[in-house]
Amino acid sequence: MAYTALTADRANARLHELTVIDVRTPGEYATGHLPGAHNIPLDHLDTALPALRTAAGRGDLLIVCASGARSATACRRLADQGITAATLTGGTTAWTQLGHDTHRPAGTRTPWAMERQVRLTAGLLVLAGLAAGQKWSAARRLSAGIAGGLVLSAVTNTCGMAAVLARLPHNQPRTADLEATLAVLTA
Repeated sequence: MAYTALTADRANARLHELTVIDVRTPGEYATGHLPGAHNIPLDHLDTALPALRTAAGRGDLLIVCASGARSATACRRLADQGITAATLTGGTTAWTQLGHDTHRPAGTRTPWAMERQVRLTAGLLVLAGLAAGQKWSAARRLSAGIAGGLVLSAVTNTCGMAAVLARLPHNQPRTADLEATLAVLTA
């Protein structure tokens, strides 16, 4: 089963009839999301399958992430389970570039976006490899490995470092938040 893609303008026109699922980390979601979007991080998609199946039975699902890569992955996983969903072409990046409205949770501290977390971590690891390489030449391999990982990330449009960082506690949904989201989708 294949999935469809909606442009930001088309999704904006249909927003009132779509159930929007944002598969970014809670930190990314807090930086700004589509109005009415529900946050179910990609790592928790399997847990949410029953709720997503119920929501899809009531109307169309739109899956959203920052660029469209994770939402396409989510749509493929949902399609494998017989759940039809569309992805937002270009993700929230395209959405905001076109000037469409985004919402931020009131009164919450906004964690860094995943891209910023990756840049910081990669930079620190490269610097550590270079500094340690002054004493132990083998430590320079750390910097070379990070450089190779960044090239692979660009070529494949995936990011292993982001996948690792997404598992850190500050990037995980609170259990109560995820349960509340799932309850809303099944109601």
